[in-house]
Amino acid sequence: MARPILSNNIADFDAVRLAVASAEDIMKWSYGEVTKPETINYRTQKPERDGLFCERIFGPVKDINPHDAKLKGVRSREAAVDKNGELVTKSIVRRERMAHIALAAPVAHIWFMRGAPSAMALLLGIPVRALERVAYFASYVVQSVDDKKREQLLADLEAEHEAGKIAIKIRYEKEAEDEKADVKKLAAEQTRELDELTESYTTRKAQLDSLVKASLMNETDYRELPDSYADIIKVGMGGEALQALLKEINLDTLIKELTDEAEVAKGQRKKKIMKRLKVLEGMQRAGIKPESMCLTVLPVIPPDLRPMVQLTGGRFATSDLNDLYRRVINRNNRLKKLIDLNAPEVIRRNEMRMLQEAVDALIDNSAARGGRAVSATGGRRRLKSLSDMLKGKQGRFRQNLLGKRVDYSGRSVIVAGPELKIHQCGLPKQMALELFKPFVVSWLLRNEYAHNIRSATRLIESGETIVWDALDEVTRDKYVLLNRAPSLHRLSIQAFQPKLIEGKAIQLHPLVLKGFNADFDGDQMAVHLPLSDEAQREARELMSATNNLLKPADGSPILNIAQDIVLGCYYLTYKKPSAQSKITRPYSSVNEAIMAFEKGVIKLQSPIRVYAKGERRDTTLGHVYFNEVLPEDFPYVTETMNKKQLNKVLASIFDKYGQEQTAITADDVKDLALYYATMAAVSTGMNDYFDVPEMGEMIKGGDARTAQISEQYEHGLITEEERYSLTVETWRTIDRDMVKVLNHKIAGEDSSIAVMVDSGARGDISNVKQATAMIGVVVDASGKEIELPIRSSFKKG
Repeated sequence: MARPILSNNIADFDAVRLAVASAEDIMKWSYGEVTKPETINYRTQKPERDGLFCERIFGPVKDINPHDAKLKGVRSREAAVDKNGELVTKSIVRRERMAHIALAAPVAHIWFMRGAPSAMALLLGIPVRALERVAYFASYVVQSVDDKKREQLLADLEAEHEAGKIAIKIRYEKEAEDEKADVKKLAAEQTRELDELTESYTTRKAQLDSLVKASLMNETDYRELPDSYADIIKVGMGGEALQALLKEINLDTLIKELTDEAEVAKGQRKKKIMKRLKVLEGMQRAGIKPESMCLTVLPVIPPDLRPMVQLTGGRFATSDLNDLYRRVINRNNRLKKLIDLNAPEVIRRNEMRMLQEAVDALIDNSAARGGRAVSATGGRRRLKSLSDMLKGKQGRFRQNLLGKRVDYSGRSVIVAGPELKIHQCGLPKQMALELFKPFVVSWLLRNEYAHNIRSATRLIESGETIVWDALDEVTRDKYVLLNRAPSLHRLSIQAFQPKLIEGKAIQLHPLVLKGFNADFDGDQMAVHLPLSDEAQREARELMSATNNLLKPADGSPILNIAQDIVLGCYYLTYKKPSAQSKITRPYSSVNEAIMAFEKGVIKLQSPIRVYAKGERRDTTLGHVYFNEVLPEDFPYVTETMNKKQLNKVLASIFDKYGQEQTAITADDVKDLALYYATMAAVSTGMNDYFDVPEMGEMIKGGDARTAQISEQYEHGLITEEERYSLTVETWRTIDRDMVKVLNHKIAGEDSSIAVMVDSGARGDISNVKQATAMIGVVVDASGKEIELPIRSSFKKG
């Protein structure tokens, strides 16, 4: 029984569980039966009695005063009375009081009949298609068979068959004794008659054998059954027949039989049995009666959950559920009338089928079979059923229960914050003030800068200096969550310490971009403020960017070591082709080497001999700078730091020192790299894109080879397909040869292009090839390679 609304507590449950409701459960929830399809009286604008909005069942539309004189005597019969006989005076109960519709014929529940896997099909051991044919009155199902009579009929049939054979043989033997008889002809006729007799026997025996419980037969087969056969079986159609079959299921017995069968069964058969057992055992544990899968009573949800609102102009906008309920009530009432009138079976069956379809549409209109229920207002819009209200992104669970709207959040465009630490984000002051407003108000009251909330709010609105001091105080040690849509994995939401900044854009640390899959071309991000101490602790300990340095997919570092950072590190550590032949200069200390660098005696890439990290080394000043930002006991790095090497170094640091040290090192590397990327001043001009003299010869060779291939095709030596693939492969080979030539050229170059490509900061050798030599083989819109290559380059273009 529904409790009074006042005793309900929203936090008064631990979980929500869906279970099968029996007719008794539905009757317990119900406060009355809805018997009329009417909703609201068009003249009085009041709910119709016994209709879908009836006040006697669901409660008053407006709150009523129980002491009102109007409620004395006869008139009080119109007011709702609850199950304890008490008068209902609050209109809010129209959100919780349910009703029911008593169906004139049982109806199969579409969830259990057509769901995947179909619970009803597994219970009865009948395929889903067959179940549907029964439910929608297309086939009969055998409900019971008189086995004794069937055995008797089989024995009689066998005896009749044997007697018939003997009679035919005797007759032909007598005829064959006649002197004028044609023995060959008689033998052929005897064989024909015996075959006909055997065929008739086989057909009738097959008919008898097929008469087993839960087997299906169509209308024609049933009509053609001999009367003696029809007498031994009981057949049915529709929800009624399915309910009768479900009622006869004894869960304990069936589970025992199937368990024994599963022990000896193998392969696909065993799989099917295990599926059935899973459903049966689940129902047994939950105490669900199988017949509850067919509805005899239909629950009607409270009217305030399917409202009807008056629009300007006197028209009404109504929930689709009201139309679906109306269809059910209309068809149910018509069926009741037909049963009372003892209408012909075929008419009643049609009405039962329509009732089944109406109930299907109400429960799940997307899966309903008999043509989906559509809106009467035109546009053929599909009506939204009970299932549609629950499922999917816009359903009750995901939209309302999980996707609640939240305060304390903001959203803005993101820009790079290169001077931030990895655990920080730049938060615009104005946005921070709005986010932390309650905390700022609390601080102002606590420190007696305001005497009440209103005056504190006024202080904030006027932008007094103390407000910004308060904001600094309350944001200290707090964390905010940054989220970039779409949130595809856990790294799409991370926690940062806010650093108050001017402007209106959120500043984001360049190294965390990869986890968010963000870039600075206008992406927006949402900021959320965790309020409670517990939420703040979780954000700090679990969601902070320093604790999320690895990719959940494969455990590799997800720090965005790319572009400028790679370029800076590469610039510090690469070996200049021009410096290869230079002599190594010795220096007594790193400071002396730095002084030499500042005086212009050496460059960052010049070879030097210096005492670094505990021993004398042949290195460069750039390497010394780079190694200074790595942990003290980390092995001295001598390699050129391209993108691959940088990631390797950070992965080693993570393995050796853990995530805290990795975050510090990554920050230091970022600061160092960005400074020296600026110092490197890498830019490209037309002169950097060198010419490739060898290209002319290569193209000539390609033309000669393709001409040869075309000639072979014209002479019929190769097919069109072979000609095409050989031509494309020829130009692909030239492409590869050109890349080899460029690689060789770049290795000896000291240009911006060489630095960018070799470091992995931007582009690769194929981009250089397209810019300087030729674009080569391209693909068309369908992805097919075009056999004529583009011989020009972007530089020429």
